[in-house]
Amino acid sequence: MGGQKDIHDLVIQCDTIITLDHGRRVLEKGWIAIDKDRIAALGQGVAPAARNVICKPQMIAMPGLIDAHAHAGHGLVRAAGDSNGERWFDICEAIYARHATPEFWYAEAHLAQLERVLGGVTTAVSLLGGGADVMRTDSPEAGDAHCQATIESGLRTILAVGPSRRPFPKTYGRYDERGAHLSFDLAFDTQLDVSAQLICDHNDILERRTGVCLVAPVYTDAHLASFGTEINALCDKVMELREALGVIFMQDGHRSGSIATAHALGQLGPWAALAHCVDLTSEDLRALQMSGASVIHNPSSIMSILGRCPVPELLDLGVNVALGSDAAAPDRGYDMFRHMAQCMHYHRRHFRDPTVLTEGKTLEMATIGAARALGLDHELGSLEAGKKADIILIDGFKPHLYPPVMPLNRVTHFATAADVDTVIVNGAIIMEERRPLRVSVSEILERADASARNVFHQAGLERDRHEADDIWGRSRVADSTYRAAGS
Repeated sequence: MGGQKDIHDLVIQCDTIITLDHGRRVLEKGWIAIDKDRIAALGQGVAPAARNVICKPQMIAMPGLIDAHAHAGHGLVRAAGDSNGERWFDICEAIYARHATPEFWYAEAHLAQLERVLGGVTTAVSLLGGGADVMRTDSPEAGDAHCQATIESGLRTILAVGPSRRPFPKTYGRYDERGAHLSFDLAFDTQLDVSAQLICDHNDILERRTGVCLVAPVYTDAHLASFGTEINALCDKVMELREALGVIFMQDGHRSGSIATAHALGQLGPWAALAHCVDLTSEDLRALQMSGASVIHNPSSIMSILGRCPVPELLDLGVNVALGSDAAAPDRGYDMFRHMAQCMHYHRRHFRDPTVLTEGKTLEMATIGAARALGLDHELGSLEAGKKADIILIDGFKPHLYPPVMPLNRVTHFATAADVDTVIVNGAIIMEERRPLRVSVSEILERADASARNVFHQAGLERDRHEADDIWGRSRVADSTYRAAGS
């Protein structure tokens, strides 16, 4: 390479590159050239000159993983309630709606981003709340805090904001400057206005790395039969705002006919991504085909225990399916390698067929398929010249990843979050040799612990942070009833 103009900012050299490009190429003994925030070129053989070179001979390079569905807040709640499903929802509602301060959302976002970077997740979706459709959109403060933590981490997050479930007004709480707890009524229009403000202030996923989209509760035909006029009016307002702002629309907890209902309410299109989607009806399947909406499968979630998302069948119908973690609670985490393996075993067990859901398709669901669900496949989700340089390197020189053959099989069945060595986002090295470079691990963990202890104390829920006495020597817990909703 002759002149200065031919010297790249960064070149990565490694044993294997899984590109996920249009040809789904896997390059052996390859290199990736990066200029500023974008991939300049990929190839094999002699690498071009660069100002900075990362030479990792036994590594596997691939696009950063994309977690298409998760919840902010869950990282500081974790397993509270000790497997009691009803109690879990009550705890989420009490904390998210009444006791979570901006510091809580900031500390939790930093904890989530730390777990993600250590697991090679470079882009994720986080609903600002959850549980029983409790969204912390009474003011912009919680969303502002989450986005600030995202910027500091160096990763990308799409924050999903919107209204809580009817009826309105809702009772929320906050603390004043003296530390006194105040209750107040929250209106639907306030939540929608705050959501619009957060979108206008922070929606810049490609440059600032803080995206924002709209989310709304799932309603069924039973809801419409009882509250049809009210629900139609609420849904119309949300969809009018979505169209005006041109953002992605999401819903959490679809099942058993609710997708067809959403289609009738005008909530589906290529800009829609629907989470969970279990026990679907033939009408649901037709609605997905007609609308072009994407499905986000969460194979490790409680809802995937209560019902089944028919992923192979959806793929055969041409529906785009992405993969999600469903967040860091109550019984899972952000290890997308775990969720890829779980996904394959889940559907193979259902069909009693080990050939169902191939390794390549499963990896697509956590990369380019997830990017497509978020409307970002032209920029993220694969390693191609011109795309954003979001790249992870997996250390393949480990007993559970040897012999060094069949890289798709190694990555989807045997790799774990602990195998991620290097993370690059927007062309910047965020982690190298498993050392996060942007943040202090100890500070994040200490802040998370203090914030969680404080919020449980303020909410009077400290007893819910302890495991029950009767968990030993039993085949199941005494109270195992979960709500039929997204968890």
